[in-house]
Amino acid sequence: MNTITVSLDQLLKYNVPGPRYTSYPPATHFTEEPTSLKSQNLTPSPLSLYFHLPFCNRQCLYCGCTNIVTGDQRKSAEYLDYLEREMKLRAEHISEGSETVQIQLGGGTPTFLLPEELERLGKMIRTNFPMAKTIEAGVEIDPRGLTLEKVQALRSAGFNRASLGVQDTDPAVQKIIARIQPLEQVALANTMLRDSGMESINFDLIYGLPGQTFESFSQTIDDVLSLSPDRFAVYSYAHIPWIKSFQKSFEDLLPDVETKLQLLQLAIEKLTSAGYIYIGMDHFAKPDDAMSKALADGTLQRNFQGYSTLKGVELHGMGMSSISHVGGSYFQNQKELPAYYAGLDAGKLPLLRGYTMTAEDQIRYDAIMHIMCNLYIDYAQVSGQLGFDFAEHFKADLASLDDLEIDGLVRREPGGLHVTPLGRLFVRIIAMRFDPAIQSGQPKGRYSQTV
Repeated sequence: MNTITVSLDQLLKYNVPGPRYTSYPPATHFTEEPTSLKSQNLTPSPLSLYFHLPFCNRQCLYCGCTNIVTGDQRKSAEYLDYLEREMKLRAEHISEGSETVQIQLGGGTPTFLLPEELERLGKMIRTNFPMAKTIEAGVEIDPRGLTLEKVQALRSAGFNRASLGVQDTDPAVQKIIARIQPLEQVALANTMLRDSGMESINFDLIYGLPGQTFESFSQTIDDVLSLSPDRFAVYSYAHIPWIKSFQKSFEDLLPDVETKLQLLQLAIEKLTSAGYIYIGMDHFAKPDDAMSKALADGTLQRNFQGYSTLKGVELHGMGMSSISHVGGSYFQNQKELPAYYAGLDAGKLPLLRGYTMTAEDQIRYDAIMHIMCNLYIDYAQVSGQLGFDFAEHFKADLASLDDLEIDGLVRREPGGLHVTPLGRLFVRIIAMRFDPAIQSGQPKGRYSQTV
């Protein structure tokens, strides 16, 4: 049993704004003048390919994603034409000898695509990029639009992992957020995916949604546990009406801060009591799942899709708004569809902004990733990798952890720094102590709450 108990007082204390550290520096540091992808390291690298498919049939009112709501099915075929152009241009920048080890489809709603379009996409990817013998290929799925034909098309295209957007099973909450999705529909999607041979299935849940109560969310967790997914991602609802104006419609129905944090406390305790390993932040996995194994063997990594099971990959993001991390530089594509298309019509990669890491950025990136993913820093080992004394370089940062150690989030030893089981929940808080912009009180951009 790996049950984790967390106090409401601690949740309230550490519920402050901070980066999610899917990159370092965070995307708020990106400039409007991206460096050419040709600056990348020419050494062969394992590749992680992400494809953003932005279309949705309808707007879910909790959603903060970059999406396009349309009923025009023709748009997906046109988008695939442009995506193929981008793949051909991007393939020119792949170092010879590199192989693809991960593929991820995100959105929007990837299953907006027709079955034949999903198969076409799979062929396009394999035609333009070299493939490793074993590949983790995942896809985000809206259960409401999933059919057996689409499941078969995904399997034919080589996808072996699926993430279902469940969010909440309470009918009243679903009505408020405009996502009517009976549990029976989720169960059917889960069965179709299992029967097709999918190796791993994740369920997304959201806490802090309008209309949620302690009792209703407890029932939601019981409902989804009955379907026994391999992983859970339990996200905090991000209320951003200044970006998504439609969220103003239910502001008076949101749970207060204390209730929202009680929902998180409930999720952690129920999922760990059910035997799921708490990976960190908002991720949970069964002990035999690849993500739990990656945590145990030190190959866990973070990127713009959250936690990932393979370390040391180059991330190439394609499609509108996608972000890449290649050769020490970050690049983001145009965030609006007309600008994305216009760039490709001009025969060039549709880049909007980027950032080239400094030597110090790379050092801090390594430290923060050790904290976020390995939950431990062995000073001697990391010093050997970096070529200087880690503990001396980060002397001030390590000294700033006194209060976190008193609260049981970290444990400092002469030879290393440990993140405790409780500290996994507050790992963003720990990482922030190694971020000079945060510690100087001059962060760039606006961040979500850490818990």
